[in-house]
Amino acid sequence: MKLGIVGLPNVGKSTLFNSLTKAGAESANYPFCTIDPNIGVVTVPDERLKLLGDMYHSKKVTPAVIEFVDIAGLVKGASKGEGLGNQFLANIREVDAIVHVVRCFEDTNVVHVDGSVDPARDIETINLELIFSDIEILERRIAKGSRAARNDKSIAKDVALSQKIKDHLEEGNLAKTFDIGEDDDDIKWFHSLNLLTAKPVIYAANVSEDDLADDGASNPYVASVRDLADKEGSGVFVICAKIEEEMSELDDDEKAMFLEELGIQQSGLDKLIRASYDLLGLMSFLTAGEDETRAWTIKKGTLAPQAAGKIHTDFERGFIRAEVVNYKDLLECGSLAAAREKGLVGVEGKEYVVRDGDVILFRFNV
Repeated sequence: MKLGIVGLPNVGKSTLFNSLTKAGAESANYPFCTIDPNIGVVTVPDERLKLLGDMYHSKKVTPAVIEFVDIAGLVKGASKGEGLGNQFLANIREVDAIVHVVRCFEDTNVVHVDGSVDPARDIETINLELIFSDIEILERRIAKGSRAARNDKSIAKDVALSQKIKDHLEEGNLAKTFDIGEDDDDIKWFHSLNLLTAKPVIYAANVSEDDLADDGASNPYVASVRDLADKEGSGVFVICAKIEEEMSELDDDEKAMFLEELGIQQSGLDKLIRASYDLLGLMSFLTAGEDETRAWTIKKGTLAPQAAGKIHTDFERGFIRAEVVNYKDLLECGSLAAAREKGLVGVEGKEYVVRDGDVILFRFNV
């Protein structure tokens, strides 16, 4: 999974990126300090892996990972090249979802690029730049296809649909709110456009330390972000980038004590991972053995052969069956053989829908 982190300058975007990935992106109290997109990979915490790894005495334990791309601070006019923004919009096109960091704290020491804190305005500024960028993509597509459309019905349909989406965007709407209909080919075509405003969004409401304990419930700025996210169908999580940065220097035990002192149960990274998985409809199945215990991220509703294909294309191509046991049952039994004896291991075929926490042994023949 790849997530792009966006936001106006000085909203805490790079501070958050640094704390999540410990990758050390430069952070400073002025716009455009992040000149190149920074990429960091973080592991997805999963206690099931350690327990299974210990049980099998696995030589290697491999968690799922999330790749974060830190995009330089965008400002008004970014889609036209203002503030170095335009060259970074292309980087967002490659991500699965956008994490939009929104400033929800007052601090006279940290200058706001527009002079005041106003999350709704800030979100609109970024969204408009993404809309303008999408319109530009569609304009090029329409111009290119218009000539050939006279002699080709499929191109004519492409041009007509592109124009409808462009009209929708020009009214200030996001591409994700465009009704493409139920035709599978149209839906596939729409996704192939890779429009920025069609991507799922998670808002990171960056608050002060004082607002963390009640998850921003008493912060009016957070309320406005949540209201806007509800209308869009986007996700929201509350974070204090400053606190996350401090926690990134601690070991696991110290981190747990620190969270307890603050009166919160989850770190910002845990909240973000949960919000990302929920928004994108993701889950993990597991493979376990002496050589390696590993988590594999798939979409909910994935069938067994396609899950096998995540491991290797040969597994999907030559799929015979899947031997499936829930990780809790496996841990309680102490071995796969013991779980089999108790009838807890299912032998599943091509129509089996994989569930979160399944430990699977795939049988295949190529």
